[in-house]
Amino acid sequence: MTTPSGTLSSDDGAAHTVREIAQQPALWREVDKIVAGSRDSLDAFLRPLLSRDDLRVVLTGAGTSAFAGQVLQPALARRLGRRVDAVPTTDLVADPRGCLAEDVPTLLVSFARSGDSPESVAATVLADQVLSEVHHLVVTCNEQGRLAREHAELPKSHVLLMPAGSNDRGFAMTSSFTCMTLAALLALGGSAYDGVAERLARAAESIIESSAVDRTVGALLESAPERIVFLGSGPLKGLAEESALKVLELTGGTLMAVAESSLGFRHGPKAVLNDRSVAVVYMSNDPYTRKYDQDIHAELCGNLPAGSVVKVSADSGAGTEGTGVDAWPLPGLDGVEDVALALSAVVYAQFIALRASLARGLRPDNPFPSGQINRVVQGVTLHSLPH
Repeated sequence: MTTPSGTLSSDDGAAHTVREIAQQPALWREVDKIVAGSRDSLDAFLRPLLSRDDLRVVLTGAGTSAFAGQVLQPALARRLGRRVDAVPTTDLVADPRGCLAEDVPTLLVSFARSGDSPESVAATVLADQVLSEVHHLVVTCNEQGRLAREHAELPKSHVLLMPAGSNDRGFAMTSSFTCMTLAALLALGGSAYDGVAERLARAAESIIESSAVDRTVGALLESAPERIVFLGSGPLKGLAEESALKVLELTGGTLMAVAESSLGFRHGPKAVLNDRSVAVVYMSNDPYTRKYDQDIHAELCGNLPAGSVVKVSADSGAGTEGTGVDAWPLPGLDGVEDVALALSAVVYAQFIALRASLARGLRPDNPFPSGQINRVVQGVTLHSLPH
């Protein structure tokens, strides 16, 4: 595998993270088979719900798992013709009556790598408490996690387990994020996404195996930036949020990372820019939306030093070898919906985070050796909801 860290030794503390980035194409093919093999049971669970005009779909999770919902929400709302909301478990647990204010039939789709984070189970319990009718689709990477175990036999729940290898051992979620997002897209989006997993896998393999990745990621970080901005529109805004979180996590918070929409960036967040900033713009495949991404890309190129702004694009005109720092390609993904495009594009952000972490002398598998932040969140006190 080519990595943006060059040759890794056993002392780099990156073995899990490197492997988990590299394994994603193979795992996506497994996810495709898992969903196809579960199609009958999924349809038996989902079809009666999705036929209801008053159904609300809530996509929930914490941190990276919440960003899975943000990536999926615009596409699933359009595909299902139903109300679909992305609501983090951290919001839902803190304010269940506000997040679930409308007592309508609800499908709560819970994303969880381990299923052992305090908010994961609490969100499902509170939804059952607040709503008259709620059904649960649990998408998780850990069969032994509390969330999977507690919902395995419930009549109004369906547990969709990811490949065992997706339960990342590294600190930051990489393959768990992409597997769960892909699984939910295939499960809820249906036949509209037949064949997309293979296209995404091939594109990601092209990125991972290309010798150009080390060069282009290295060129972006060569100036030792102190701030990095990720921008995208629609589903790619959720991708931008996940990208920024990866950088914050793997660099132990030493590289400031900011995410916004391409249009929203000018409304205040642009104040983050200085002469030690770099920016990554995710280019939409939608011709209309793409115009706004192109506008902010051009503006940033005029604001920042040469080589400080890159665009990640499936446009064949962006090149196929990634030879220039300005254009990073997503080969073979022309015309793919942005919700799917995000899964291959995030590989670039994972590589940026990995290299930036190593450049700072950190160990990406555990960038917080003091335990200040943990792989599975700790220190949360759950409070009872008054009747």
